[in-house]
Formats: sequence, structure tokens, C-alpha cells
Amino acid sequence: MAETRTEPTDTSVAAFLAAADPNKRADALVLDALFRRITGFTPRMWGPTMVGYGRYDYVYASGHSGSSMATGFSPRKAEHSMYILSGYADPGDMLARLGKHRIGKSCLYVKRLSDIDLDVLEELIVAGLADLGTQWAVYPD
Repeated sequence: MAETRTEPTDTSVAAFLAAADPNKRADALVLDALFRRITGFTPRMWGPTMVGYGRYDYVYASGHSGSSMATGFSPRKAEHSMYILSGYADPGDMLARLGKHRIGKSCLYVKRLSDIDLDVLEELIVAGLADLGTQWAVYPD
């Protein structure tokens, strides 16, 4: 069975964000404030590069189990990766209203926050957490 690669760490979120790529730092601080306000959770680092808010514990039908961050982001050099699409429900028209982005299986990728509507991003974060909560209990961590 595969091991979970992304685990919570004791690395300081503030120190990580302060050291972020200078071209992404201001946006990363805005994202941190947004996620804190929306979730009410204190962030923690998951692995070396992901800022996570809350956690959920899962057990798949295969028996594989673990914990993961409930939502969060990573200020990567090329673009911000936001872990807000739970994969259980279709985000509907929210993505059409968001602005310039691309998506992966559970990630939303944005080059800069000025390319998107932050009110719609907030809707997506709220909807993603609510959707995740229909499958697994979400904890403040």
C-alpha cells in the first residue's frame, strides 16, 4: 500500500510565506488571510510547500487510510496551486465566473490573484469545504 507523502510539519507558515518567491509573496499573504477568514482555521504546513487549513481523515474501500489538509494553497513559482476542489461535486458555474485559471483533479491554478474574482474564489473555497464535509468529517487540526 502506498505511503502518504504529504504530512503536516512543524515548519512556521509565517516563515514559509516570508520566504516565498517575491513575485508570489503578496498574493500568498492575501490567500492566507482569505483562507483564515473563510475557514476560521489556523494554518499549518503540509509537506515543505503547502499551507493547509483544517484536516480530514479518510479510509478508502481499499483499506488505505490517512489524513489530509481540508483546503489550502501553495505559492509555486509559476502559479498558485489552490487545493479547493474536493473532487466529489461539480463546481458548476463558479469556475466560469472566476477569471483566468486552469484546473487539475482537485487543484485550481492561478498565475496571479489580479486575474480572478476573489469573491468567486471565496465561493469556491466555501463550496469545496462543504462538499468535502459531506464525505468526511473536517477538523480544525
